[in-house]
Amino acid sequence: MKVTLLEHTPNPEKLVAVAAKTCYSPDDIGDINQHLTDSVAAKFIEKLMKLGHESPLEHCTFTFGVDGISRACSHQLVRHRMASYSQKSQRYVDENDYSAVYPPDIWRDSELTTIYDHVLEQIDDAYYRLQKGLTEKGRSKEQACEDARYILPNCCTTNIVVTMNARELLHFFSQRCCNRAQWEIRELADQMLAECRQVAPVLFKNAGPDCITGKGCSEGKMSCGKSRKELLV
Repeated sequence: MKVTLLEHTPNPEKLVAVAAKTCYSPDDIGDINQHLTDSVAAKFIEKLMKLGHESPLEHCTFTFGVDGISRACSHQLVRHRMASYSQKSQRYVDENDYSAVYPPDIWRDSELTTIYDHVLEQIDDAYYRLQKGLTEKGRSKEQACEDARYILPNCCTTNIVVTMNARELLHFFSQRCCNRAQWEIRELADQMLAECRQVAPVLFKNAGPDCITGKGCSEGKMSCGKSRKELLV
């Protein structure tokens, strides 16, 4: 998995502060923007977060390039609907000799890995033969790919470009950095959060699962049961 922050709103923290101050100030927006220092913006953002006034966060966006996640992971990712996605198409991209994601508990066990490999080899061969048979029947390469893809597994890797605003990212991190989230999307969320903190440390200072941010676990009976101290280790 590789996560790259491709683009983001310039000066995201100042923009959020300007947008928020507009709600409370009689001054022109241009004057607010001109006189707002970074330190004042940081203090104002911290105040906003404590008040739960998060709508100004929607004015700044972050765009990530994500390479090498599984289709299983991407299906979980796109459930976050307040976002924009552009994903590698299995209609237009030939998936012969596709790469696959191995769950760690399978990868660490040689016997389970052998089973996994065997099935993938069978699928790879079937995909090739289906694609070949369809083209021999006069179907175009694209048509053959779009029908043969039905047999491809969830572990097949994909690449996707993701754009979210800061408010949605905070929600995403609260859900997917959680210990209850599946390992792969949790790794994705952790890497995205690390990228965000590089360019907007104040906005994302307390981002993460509810238990770590101090809100308390929202999983109820499904909680992992670990304390905040244990999770921070």
